[in-house]
Amino acid sequence: MTGAWPLKIDKTQSTVLKKGSGAEVKADSTVTLDYVGVNARDGKVFDSSYKRGQAITFPLQQVVPGFSKGLAGHHVGDQVLIMMPGSDGYDSGGGRPDAGIQKGDSLIFVVEIKELTPTEATGEKVDPPAGLPTVSMAKDGPKVNIGKASKPSKLVTQPLIKGKGNRITANDVVTVKYRSWAWSTGKVVDDGYDDPGIQGMLQQTIPAWQEGLAGQTAGSRLLIIAPPNKAYPEGSPDKKVKKGETMIYVIDVLRAEKG
Repeated sequence: MTGAWPLKIDKTQSTVLKKGSGAEVKADSTVTLDYVGVNARDGKVFDSSYKRGQAITFPLQQVVPGFSKGLAGHHVGDQVLIMMPGSDGYDSGGGRPDAGIQKGDSLIFVVEIKELTPTEATGEKVDPPAGLPTVSMAKDGPKVNIGKASKPSKLVTQPLIKGKGNRITANDVVTVKYRSWAWSTGKVVDDGYDDPGIQGMLQQTIPAWQEGLAGQTAGSRLLIIAPPNKAYPEGSPDKKVKKGETMIYVIDVLRAEKG
């Protein structure tokens, strides 16, 4: 990028270079994009997804403030020029020495918005068979009623919504929202449903997730009931799960991509 360096930017601003026609980006969206980052102190490129050959996906709530300010209100398909002061960049961490960014450096990004990750499961509703705990959706996420359901001794994976995305494989990186309950008490153990999306390698999750998600499709909502040997055979003090506990999961698979 050519210009008169250094360039001092006082306020985050964005300009559409090429107009798209997709969904609107919100301040809390999870986006997939390609970008080039330039240090406005010297005009040098400090990061580029194009150079790595792979677009990147992340929640805007988890990146520097200038990204969220600069992308919110734009649309999938837009190419956007974002210019931000250091206060909306890496100043709070004292800069980013590994990328040659000093505290106070203004930053320039050219961003192509590729895709938005859904905020919940989308697809065809599936009526589960009788005998399973029932799942209902409230404003704050899923609720489970065990009722008179019989505790299974083997892993149960029951789609509640059948997504239309790609089929999940064992080596995928998945983005999910989920909530879990202990069968013995019916109480919530983990609540990752308020998160915009938790991302990780499927291979690094518990066996119930590895076996239950593989073969399903992105966009699905799944009810998974995990016997102790597929969840926490010895319990989990951190999660306050006792030894021998059967776990219940409701998982929205928002995205799946090759690891």
